[in-house]
Amino acid sequence: MKPFQAFSKQYGRSWSPLDKPHNVKLLHQQYIASLKREKTWVSFYQLAIFFVFFAGWELASRKQWVDPLIFSSPSKIWRLFLQQITDGTLMGNLGVTLTETVFGFILGTLLGTILAAILWWSPMVSKVLDPYLVIMNAMPKVALGPILIVALGPGFTSIVAMGAIISVIITTIVVYTSFREVDPNYLKVLLTFRATRYQCFREAILPASFPTIISTLKVNVGLSWVGVIVGEFLVSAKGLGYMIIYGFQVFNFTLVLLSLLIIAVFATIMYQLVELLERKLIKHNN
Repeated sequence: MKPFQAFSKQYGRSWSPLDKPHNVKLLHQQYIASLKREKTWVSFYQLAIFFVFFAGWELASRKQWVDPLIFSSPSKIWRLFLQQITDGTLMGNLGVTLTETVFGFILGTLLGTILAAILWWSPMVSKVLDPYLVIMNAMPKVALGPILIVALGPGFTSIVAMGAIISVIITTIVVYTSFREVDPNYLKVLLTFRATRYQCFREAILPASFPTIISTLKVNVGLSWVGVIVGEFLVSAKGLGYMIIYGFQVFNFTLVLLSLLIIAVFATIMYQLVELLERKLIKHNN
């Protein structure tokens, strides 16, 4: 008697090779169910942390465990939010900052990717510029704000430039590194068929680097918001950055916290949109 038949007889179940597809399907269903359960619990804990945080904040403010002047409270922030929505102040400032951030995000990512492509295309240029890229990456980009304002003028252009410049160097370095690390065997196959350098880039380098580019987009979301808000701190008379500075000046910390929460919400929305793009690309490539 074969071992698996003896095992089946001992435990009172008849097993046959025909059971294998059924068992694989059952295991797959169990795995999918476990993933759904895990996702449900993750969402539950995320919501629990959210509600506990804001409930604790409200309670601490009302009981004056924290200074209500500095830390305000969720209820005060909500009332100010409704007031600013009603009079149109919030939407005007939000629209300005969102426009600047989106432009800075797109510009920084595009310029960084184009520079990375140029460095990959010309190894000589890459060797020449390498130390300068390292130096520029080490520099605090925020310190360039006053120079940009003088050069481009105090307005939309300088703030967008601030949002772009804070992400362009890191994008260049990360994407260029990804281009260099593409499996050389892909290029050898294409070169065997006499592909041009442009065809190698289009058919092998760029598609293989999509995951890195998407990861860079996720990082650039936060960097663009930082650059734009700092630019608005320095020069703008509108926008969420202006609201934060104005709130500090008049000791209206409820306005400051409202601005910070709105930045957090819309930065999260932009991040989720990038993740949606990532899923679409993965689905398309599969």
